[in-house]
Amino acid sequence: MSCCTPERDAEGGAVVVAARSVPTKRMVRLPGGAFLMGTDDGVGYPADGEGPVREVTLSPFAIEPTAVTNSQFATFVKATGYRTDAERFGFSFVYAGFLAEGDRSPAVDRTPWWRAVAGATWRAPEGPGSVISARQSHPVVHVSWADAQAYCAWSGTRLPTEAEWEFAARGGLVQARYPWGDELAPRGRHECNIWQGRFPEVDTGEDGFAGTAPVKSFRPNGYGLFNVAGNVWEWCADWFSADFHVSGPRVDPVGPGVGSSRVMRGGSHMCHESYCNRYRVAARSSATPDSSTGNIGFRVAAGLSG
Repeated sequence: MSCCTPERDAEGGAVVVAARSVPTKRMVRLPGGAFLMGTDDGVGYPADGEGPVREVTLSPFAIEPTAVTNSQFATFVKATGYRTDAERFGFSFVYAGFLAEGDRSPAVDRTPWWRAVAGATWRAPEGPGSVISARQSHPVVHVSWADAQAYCAWSGTRLPTEAEWEFAARGGLVQARYPWGDELAPRGRHECNIWQGRFPEVDTGEDGFAGTAPVKSFRPNGYGLFNVAGNVWEWCADWFSADFHVSGPRVDPVGPGVGSSRVMRGGSHMCHESYCNRYRVAARSSATPDSSTGNIGFRVAAGLSG
């Protein structure tokens, strides 16, 4: 189990992956090249495999400046009739603080602030009776890696590799701790949507949000990407390994060929320095491909020639 998100025990269903990916007009086109990936920062988690720092070289690629929104995902579902894993399984994981007092949804072992809520889906993020009508510009949540792949197949895009995600999230900065620099709140200014207050009792929302924020909240990084720290975890294409990259490929790496969980990057609105300090740009986490929670979303990418 990831410390940051609960996981399903079951395997995800078969997924159709787009044979090729094409950039959309909205995408940020990046030239690729060499960059320093990972960190040896002492605040990292050795078990996550954040280090060692290594030079990685990428081919040109394009990436969306924002996570996929509820509005965009609704367009996909309307066009295809797609049912998410949460809808198929009949439940998804919701932060207990978002539920009504007295809710009896079962708590997750070791992380009781997560509840397995029957009927929680991307359309009803806190379960039956909740809606997304006021959250059209928020990132879609309660989507599994398999769901993200299905969206990519429909849209002709793909998930970014973990290396592409980190290259883009760094925004041209070299080995900075965050997408904007080394201070979490420079000059007292909040730069991302993470947990304030005492975790997990109450999020004071000092950054302006308790829960998800619209995808263009806060300032973009140097490449024009929004919310690559906090808000929602973002699925990447790679299988997760804590050590494959130590001696793995350094040119266009795609992670190990097999695995049990997929990489997630960026942290979420539930990350706090006392518990899940993974909103740093080199931080990593993972979950099984059919897992879904109220703090996992995704953004899409595409290849570029030349």
